[in-house]
Amino acid sequence: MHHELSLITNISVALVAAFVGGFLARRIGLPTIVGYILAGMAIGPFTPGFVGDVEDISQLAEIGVIFLMFGVGLHFSLKDLWAVRRIAIPGAVLQMLIATGLGFGLTRFWGWSVGAGLVLGLAISIASTVVLLRGLMDNGLLSTSAGQVAVGWLVLEDLATVLILVLLPALFAEGEGGLLMTAGIALLKAAIFVGLMLFAGARLLPWLLTSIAHSRSRELFILAAVAIAMGTAFGSAALFGVSLALGAFLAGVVLGESEVSHQVGDDVLPFRETFAVIFFVSVGMLVNPAYLWANAGQVLALTALIVAGKAIFTLLLGLILPASGRTMLVVSAGLSQIGEFSFIVGQAGVSLGVLTQDQYSLILAGALLSIMLNPLMFRAIPHAERLLQRMPWLWSRLDRHPPQAAGPVLPQKDHVVVVGYGRVGEHIVSVLERLGIPRLVVEIDSGRAAEFNARGIPTLYGDAANSEVLTHAGLAQARALVVTLPDEAAAELVVATARDLAPQLPVIARAATTSGVGRLTDLGAQDVIHPELEGGLEVVRHTLMRLDYPPTQVQSYTDAVRRDQYDTSVSSPAEHQVLEQLLHTARGIEIAWRSIPAGSPLVGRSLAEANLRAHTGASVIALIREQQLLANPKSSTRFQAGDLVGLIGEGADVAAAERMINGEADPPLESPVGLRLPGEASVAP
Repeated sequence: MHHELSLITNISVALVAAFVGGFLARRIGLPTIVGYILAGMAIGPFTPGFVGDVEDISQLAEIGVIFLMFGVGLHFSLKDLWAVRRIAIPGAVLQMLIATGLGFGLTRFWGWSVGAGLVLGLAISIASTVVLLRGLMDNGLLSTSAGQVAVGWLVLEDLATVLILVLLPALFAEGEGGLLMTAGIALLKAAIFVGLMLFAGARLLPWLLTSIAHSRSRELFILAAVAIAMGTAFGSAALFGVSLALGAFLAGVVLGESEVSHQVGDDVLPFRETFAVIFFVSVGMLVNPAYLWANAGQVLALTALIVAGKAIFTLLLGLILPASGRTMLVVSAGLSQIGEFSFIVGQAGVSLGVLTQDQYSLILAGALLSIMLNPLMFRAIPHAERLLQRMPWLWSRLDRHPPQAAGPVLPQKDHVVVVGYGRVGEHIVSVLERLGIPRLVVEIDSGRAAEFNARGIPTLYGDAANSEVLTHAGLAQARALVVTLPDEAAAELVVATARDLAPQLPVIARAATTSGVGRLTDLGAQDVIHPELEGGLEVVRHTLMRLDYPPTQVQSYTDAVRRDQYDTSVSSPAEHQVLEQLLHTARGIEIAWRSIPAGSPLVGRSLAEANLRAHTGASVIALIREQQLLANPKSSTRFQAGDLVGLIGEGADVAAAERMINGEADPPLESPVGLRLPGEASVAP
């Protein structure tokens, strides 16, 4: 029955199930990848209810692998690896060899074949990029020296994954010739492909994308980026016999060095996230819960090896590596899990006939449990550090190297948090620096984040809309939060999170649409700026000022439009009021108009009794009541609620008069006897 299901049905069910699973996982504090895998199990052939078409979804999962590896290549940085090479390179190599050996030894105890044991060992030696980065972000560690070492370590494991995927077919594929001959031919083909990509592709592909970018057609640019990722992956497999993953990875590496790399990453991100979700769902569909239950002992043993074994052996590498104890604890916690690359290696083993589906299910179960436990490993870091410090003989060996410098110290209080560092964010940060106000940038691009820290700009690297990074930004002690993200959906998530973390924090946000202004305001942003409409308001402001209307009244009108969420239809009472004031303003004379509220202490008092001029220095020269202008009102005129009072005077004088009008300063109980100010007969106080 399930073979008759259409492709659209499978895609729809897979995405809906993934959404439900991911949402529930996030609600209980687990990584969303756990929810995706459980969703796959729910619609898989080994559980009751709806059964998706494994073959169709597996084909879509291949696209997920392509975009995952393309994203890895796009953000691959030899510079990051080189900066921590003395720790990351020997550490990653030794850790992968130890983990592979431990996994292989465990499977020999279970009676597996040599090939199956080797594939499992390789699979558990590779940590998940997604899980590691998320764990570092959520715990505010990505910008630290320990986080930089973990990322460099991860880069080397990514490279090793590519090499493993090239060598596996050569090691296990049936064919004529010896092992060395087969492996040599495979490596030669891969080397030719890599050479073509790094020399010819590095010149052609960035030039092609840059040319399309200049055509100002965004859909063509997105189509070109997707076509390059998919086409290169397909070409690598069809023409050179190497894996789709290697082709996609090299396409990302080549484009990552171009000037449009950031735009490519932003545009391809939705494709990568969507198909990666389907990939994780397809992984879950292959898990047989009955087999795992029947082999619970093997599941627990493998999980213990992944979580505890990898963590302990990685930590002990600190005895020979030039790293601090804290650094090795962070790396150990981050690497104590396996994920998407382990799935890819395992799938390669299944397709080559080395692993059975049940053995692959065991790898998936180990990944699932290790990912679920990984947040606890990060939370255990300070406890493990205190425990090790109680063993001076061990801690002195682990912590004999000081941590590397990790950029400027993050501010803890009275700072301004700026989310996003585009042109707008850069201007804000520059102004704050000039004024001596502490600032903290939250940036999603790792390259830019590292650059900002190197320049002395305190920066947290992470996706503020999709991780716990804001919990490490000190919002409760901050003076303000400025959200400059151009993506309105991401900005809304940031504002909502900030409002939950710090309800009293002033939030200034950028909106991309008129409707977005209202949504951001409803979510708790006090000031929402729409750049395009701000330009229109500036045009209006300069036009009115050229027509000799007073600047303060023009500013009052533009402020009223902003308060009305950029509604330019002149619909709010405030806008009507200010425009009415402008109509009655004497051109060339700047008059400050202030409204008498119902609760004002001046209501019912005469101008003489209020004696504003004597007590504030500001003079009343006009009054608007019921749309009628009363020029030079008499001293006996009594104030009424709703009156608009025209004042002239110095700024401080007008401000003092406004305080009296609003009841913020005590008015005189009566006019001083016999006091008459010069000109009072012709100009009201």
